[in-house]
Amino acid sequence: MSCHIVQHHPPCFTCRVLLLIDVQAGMLHERSGVPSRQSVRSNIERILHCARSEKHPPLIIHVRNSGEVSDPDEPNTPGWHLVFPPLPHEPVIDKRKNNAFDGTNLGELIHPTAEVIVVGMQSEYCIRATCSAALARGNEVILIRGAHATFDRVEIWNGGAVTKAHVLERQVEAELDDAGVSLLDMEEVPQLFKDR
Repeated sequence: MSCHIVQHHPPCFTCRVLLLIDVQAGMLHERSGVPSRQSVRSNIERILHCARSEKHPPLIIHVRNSGEVSDPDEPNTPGWHLVFPPLPHEPVIDKRKNNAFDGTNLGELIHPTAEVIVVGMQSEYCIRATCSAALARGNEVILIRGAHATFDRVEIWNGGAVTKAHVLERQVEAELDDAGVSLLDMEEVPQLFKDR
């Protein structure tokens, strides 16, 4: 893809926001990251590139989870760092809860009427909680299939059965779709950030 990336632009507070949630090294680690780490990383990179390449790019916000001591995303450890370095005008929000609006200034950066495009991890935690909070604020919310992910889940209460990550991701998509989130496929990304 040979697009010119705009390095500096005024923030867009009222139109469109690309929200990258927990796109951190620990989540996309080659051995211990989410099962779909290669495709999700590639898809998020493509979305970010498309957004940055637009004549009128969206406000791009990077949300970084700050875990507890010995967590894979403990602050200032290798797993905590963002995979895609923010440009100087792209805010970074550090959070400690699933809902990225809770306890942060994210709500001050995103206007209540802005369209919020969400990518990142983990589907059934921070993606679901943040999408739900954005909907409650009145935002139009778009989630990109193939650009959010989670881990397989061991169901201790169900004899140790494992629910595969892709099943959890589809469950969250269905739940958010019912709540009012718009779901888009990767094929729709090139038009997503165009002036409409």
